[in-house]
Amino acid sequence: MEYALLIIAGIVVLVAAAAFSKKLGVATPILLVVIGIGYSFIPGAPHLALNPQVVLDLLLPLLLYAAAVQVPIVDFRRNLGGIGMLSVVLVVISAVVIGFILYALLPQLNLAAAIALGAVVSPTDAVAATAVAKRLGLPARDVTLLEGESLVNDATALVLLKSAIAATAASVSLWSVAGDFAKSVVVAIVVGLVIGFVTVWVRSKFSEPVLDTVISFVVPFAAFIPAEALQASGALSVVVAGLYSGHQAASKFRAQSRISEQVNWRVIAFVIENGVFLIMGGQLAGLVQESVKHPEIGLRETIALGLLVVVVLLFVRALIVAPVLWRIRRAASRADDGRERLSTLRDRMKAWRERFDDDRTQQRADRAEHRIAQRDADMVDLQKNNVGWRDGIVLTWAGMRGVVTLAAAQSLPQGTPYRAQLVLIAFVVAIVSLLAQGGTLPWIIRLTGVRGTDAAADTRELASLLDEIGEAADRAIDDADIDLPEGQSVDPEVVQRIRDDIGVLAESTWERAAIREGRSPVGPHAQYGLLLRIAIDAQREALLEARSKGAYPSRVLGRAQALLDQEEARLERRDVSD
Repeated sequence: MEYALLIIAGIVVLVAAAAFSKKLGVATPILLVVIGIGYSFIPGAPHLALNPQVVLDLLLPLLLYAAAVQVPIVDFRRNLGGIGMLSVVLVVISAVVIGFILYALLPQLNLAAAIALGAVVSPTDAVAATAVAKRLGLPARDVTLLEGESLVNDATALVLLKSAIAATAASVSLWSVAGDFAKSVVVAIVVGLVIGFVTVWVRSKFSEPVLDTVISFVVPFAAFIPAEALQASGALSVVVAGLYSGHQAASKFRAQSRISEQVNWRVIAFVIENGVFLIMGGQLAGLVQESVKHPEIGLRETIALGLLVVVVLLFVRALIVAPVLWRIRRAASRADDGRERLSTLRDRMKAWRERFDDDRTQQRADRAEHRIAQRDADMVDLQKNNVGWRDGIVLTWAGMRGVVTLAAAQSLPQGTPYRAQLVLIAFVVAIVSLLAQGGTLPWIIRLTGVRGTDAAADTRELASLLDEIGEAADRAIDDADIDLPEGQSVDPEVVQRIRDDIGVLAESTWERAAIREGRSPVGPHAQYGLLLRIAIDAQREALLEARSKGAYPSRVLGRAQALLDQEEARLERRDVSD
């Protein structure tokens, strides 16, 4: 009964914190950690335990998959170099630097155990960083770098942690660690791709959204377990499977399945990630009491070491972020020359098409032109989303630690010298980075003047895209071959109605762009939305009246309710985009 009451109270706290965090202007994870810390010091309050294996083997795969399926693979590919630097090079350098510092300051700690703790505090948190970044409206490239880094660096840190723990018990060479790491990455990528391909194929065969969504719950573990069994990175395998599944969803899954999966995974991720942050804060009192008992290193010294680690992590992060941004700026400065070369290639491809008229050549030319267009779009994106020193400050300050840091710290072997102090150091790093860095990140963004994406420009591009896909629909209607009874043709009024419905999407979006730029008052499409809201409310009231009278069968009432819900959801999505 006590655990049931704790769960109920925890859910209430999660929902309340999420609701009030927007009004308070802070990210939900930060508020939950503060609430958890306050709870931990309540006399007689039940102790909140965080089993590290449950987090690393059960919750982490779910969180990584939920985040990975939302990351556009195009953005991930375009920023792969920067993501690799931040998620691999930065983690390794941070772990080694922190390891040597702790090795020098703690006399009984061997180097391998010190590097193990360095690996624990090196990865940024996928939830905390992106939650703050998206809420504050950071530029698209900054968000992609933070998302990609936090997805992949968990795998790097956990592989390095395993190698360091193994080194505490035996002699392990640097080359063996590097070889194990390379093998772990390659095997994880292969396993993730295989699992992603197989599960996408299986899920595409189901027309029932409930069954499809249930299968999606298995995918993280289907990728994690075999990778771990092969001594590879289960975390990286989950990320690869999630990226593949998210990319294929638009072409392989039904619309209702995509909507259902998105809603269900958002609920799962919300409960898990925020619940873990709450428990993180609730553990503080216990960790403090355990650390105070040590005869050599007291609480003050442990907290001081934690603060030192935070400063060193920020310094090392700044050193790695700088060349990442320099590389992006250098590529952007060369984009014009690259686009000129691509234009030359496109002209040559056109001449090649005219010279050879066979089907095989045309197919090869199509593929080549597709790659040219893709590369050209990459360069345009580089120019539109360039970065500067302001982005460097924000990216450095946004390196917050969280769930994985604390869970991995508690997985250190029991015989490790200063284990309680090391766990508390990791906790101090996570808490300080969340509260100090996360809490002041809005101020840093305002101070540096970093601007997010232009909403009006995005709306214009959306309208342009809708025009483009609308033209494709027009061509398809012109070429449509519908199987009708002999002698019957498609009614021209039906064709025109379809064209009008398709055109409404682009027209209403262009109207919203004009309104956002102050070039137009409330137009006909906005008026249509206001009247449609009144009509839907009236329909729903009449439906409820009919249900109360019992004049129609429940199954009929249910279908009518579903149709109204779909129409209202469509209207709400348009309101959100406004």
